[in-house]
Amino acid sequence: MKHIKTILLICVGFGFTACKKMIDLYPQSNLNTGTYYTSYAEVKAALTGCYNGMQQPLFTEWQFTELRSDNSKMGSPGSTAVNNRDFSDLDIFTPNTAHQAIYNYWQATYYNIRSCNIVLQKLGVVYDPAAGTMSLQNITIPVTDADRKQLAGEAMFIRAYHYFNMVRLFGGVFLVHKPITPDESKAMNRSSADDIYKLIVADLTTAASYMNTLKFNQLPAADLGRATSWAAKGLLAKVYLTLNRKGDAVPLLQDVIANSGYSLQSSYANVFSITNEMNSEILFAVRFKAGGFGLGSPFGNNFGPLGTGSTVINGDGDGLNFPTAELDTLTNGDLRKPTLIARFGTSTAERLYVKKYLFPVVLADDGESDWPVLRYPDILMMLAEAQGYSQASLDLINSVRPRAGLPNYTMQNVTSVAQFEEALSQERRIEFAFENQRWFDLVRFGTTLTTINAVQRIKDHYVDEYDAHYSRYIPPTPTIAELHGNITTARLLLPIPQREIDTNTQLVIPQNPSY
Repeated sequence: MKHIKTILLICVGFGFTACKKMIDLYPQSNLNTGTYYTSYAEVKAALTGCYNGMQQPLFTEWQFTELRSDNSKMGSPGSTAVNNRDFSDLDIFTPNTAHQAIYNYWQATYYNIRSCNIVLQKLGVVYDPAAGTMSLQNITIPVTDADRKQLAGEAMFIRAYHYFNMVRLFGGVFLVHKPITPDESKAMNRSSADDIYKLIVADLTTAASYMNTLKFNQLPAADLGRATSWAAKGLLAKVYLTLNRKGDAVPLLQDVIANSGYSLQSSYANVFSITNEMNSEILFAVRFKAGGFGLGSPFGNNFGPLGTGSTVINGDGDGLNFPTAELDTLTNGDLRKPTLIARFGTSTAERLYVKKYLFPVVLADDGESDWPVLRYPDILMMLAEAQGYSQASLDLINSVRPRAGLPNYTMQNVTSVAQFEEALSQERRIEFAFENQRWFDLVRFGTTLTTINAVQRIKDHYVDEYDAHYSRYIPPTPTIAELHGNITTARLLLPIPQREIDTNTQLVIPQNPSY
């Protein structure tokens, strides 16, 4: 990488005065990576750029995690527009290997992994792939050991977050753990999923030991939004659950619950309010900043209903990430629903849309809403998942139900492992709807729980939505049998972008099966 952006740290006060935002403004100069990173301030500024680099992959991630799940569908099934057909191809599991959104996500993610790798190199962090361990080498930057480890831990957390998403979406990908040249990249083939997970575990384990363990109410206002040891432990626990290492996840989750100081907000709506950002429920979020800096959230406009002018949101909506009728019905009587789903139009021409990220904007695609990555209810329900069917696990699920206006689960009304797993799945589905969690949950549950199968859930989804949605696709209209044939275990993974395969003249890069 030849150039980096000069990073500015801007603190903006809101109604919730402890909420601070780190943002990357316009580049002031082009600097060589060999001459930059000479001080703690410069490394910290570059790390802030890594945080800002987490925004770009999110612009398409919902297409792979909500649209391919039973939470969302493509809003215009009869459309012939190229973009809408791309959405439909993901929705029905027929994306081609040149799918633009897949490539955009891949490119943006690796770009930010590169940024993290440069920061880690300058901090002297070295990964040993054979041992799966991290070490620190001598550096010339004048920085205290505590500050060095904090910065390194944050960079490792961000890198692990990216690789965790990549390995779950694509399987084995390219394991780039240090800055490399273009020639070196062409000599590198895909690594196994096991090797990717080895790096993720090493990153998060080390990050958890390096970063601060201040309780939530002890965090300096300027540090809200930065990764902490608690966030690393929570994300590591999810990695362990994905690997079916439930016993390893339990102590991490218990530690977060007992010692982190994070807690539930009194109301679901309060969690996502732009006047209450980085509250006690948010262990980590990707931050956005409105105000014309090019760092605002587009999701209010993306997910708002199309063709409504400024009635719903200034600049109109794009009608994306359309809630399914099943989720709409499932949330009836649930106090979380008004935060999740809204309606526009008459009873005969009514449209559902995602409301979670919809707040007033001055400029289109320039919202204030942060994107939650890890919330405290996730910690609670992951512990329930790790422990399995018991009253103690039901109590963990019950802890998030009072604010939803729902009764508690007991061993008398949840009488089997199957009922417990369904209760857990449904509670997570609603609690984390439109937070890019549902697809990962379905795939994980399909391998770590005994009664939930991701492929079958999507097949059921096609049946539920067929008459009102999939039967309206432009000819040739897929039959239910054809839709069911599309969703296979192999197709749970996305294709490797064809450009990665075609542009490498030195190696044969294997494509994922069935593409």
